[in-house]
Amino acid sequence: MNDKKRVLILCTGNSARSQMAEGLLRHDAGDLFDVESAGTQPRPVCPEAIAVMREIGIDISGHRSKNVDEFQGQSFDHVLTVCDDARETCPVFFGAAKQLHHSFEDPAVFVGPDTERLALFRRVRDELRDWLCNFTRGNPRA
Repeated sequence: MNDKKRVLILCTGNSARSQMAEGLLRHDAGDLFDVESAGTQPRPVCPEAIAVMREIGIDISGHRSKNVDEFQGQSFDHVLTVCDDARETCPVFFGAAKQLHHSFEDPAVFVGPDTERLALFRRVRDELRDWLCNFTRGNPRA
């Protein structure tokens, strides 16, 4: 019998924040959680997200962006929203799940030099990891 809690991580594009969060939670607490991610308006996974995750030994190159509709009718123990748009959409689909929200800056929309773009992806990755660490310890903070 699987005692793992099911977790769905939502954001708008499912291209950066939720993809990195999915990879982090699987890597750091995969023994506790079955993890999926999705977006309200999915776009392809950002190569920068793949690159900064690879820097810390986590491979998300096989991830694909998924529409939240793919999970309609499924039950989750927790729905984590990592942007305000997904937070507003979330209750429509997953009313029974425990919901936790924190809005992280979207590195996918940053326009600027590659070095600054990668630095932003790294910062958001690290912020996500800290937030998810608190979640796994049962001390979530918004």
